[in-house]
Amino acid sequence: MGIEKIIFYFFAAVMVFGATMVITIRNPVRAALFLVLTFFASAALWLLLEAEFLAITLVLVYVGAVMVLFLFVVMMLDVNLARLKEGFIKHLPLGAAVAIVTVSMMGWVVGPEHFGLDQYAEPVRRAADYSNTKALGELLYTVYVYPFEIAAMVLLVAIVAAIALTLRRRPQTKYQNPADQIAVRRSDRIRMVKMPAEKRK
Repeated sequence: MGIEKIIFYFFAAVMVFGATMVITIRNPVRAALFLVLTFFASAALWLLLEAEFLAITLVLVYVGAVMVLFLFVVMMLDVNLARLKEGFIKHLPLGAAVAIVTVSMMGWVVGPEHFGLDQYAEPVRRAADYSNTKALGELLYTVYVYPFEIAAMVLLVAIVAAIALTLRRRPQTKYQNPADQIAVRRSDRIRMVKMPAEKRK
């Protein structure tokens, strides 16, 4: 077994462990941190496949931006952890069924026979001046331009939904009106009091 296979199995095990912890742990903040670990392991696998652009994009975009946004949303929503723990067993059969269907669909779509790849085929070696960023851009904006636009719209809807959830009204929260703060007058805040000077006896 070569060093590449050892590195692959190591990061694959880390990725499977992190993904399992994401869906089983009950604290949403810890689940987000395990998701960051999963993204780093996925980026390492992309590097093994000589897809450097995808690896650095996964780290910069998802770990550096999306996960930070997700953590802010989780902390702003003030999620009730006790309520989440109550419904875990109740929804376990439905979650297991959805997981089985999802894994089956991924195996059917992402299987090597649908990509024309042999199980033991070596990856295609490219020249030193080969740019996978250029090849990815040409493929993304020609063959897969409509799925790319649909994915962009889905992400836009997710951003709008996250903003709408954080703007909900809470009765115990105090809010300020900037218009009232700007329109304040000196007489409303300051009262001048004239007091006679005291003399020592």
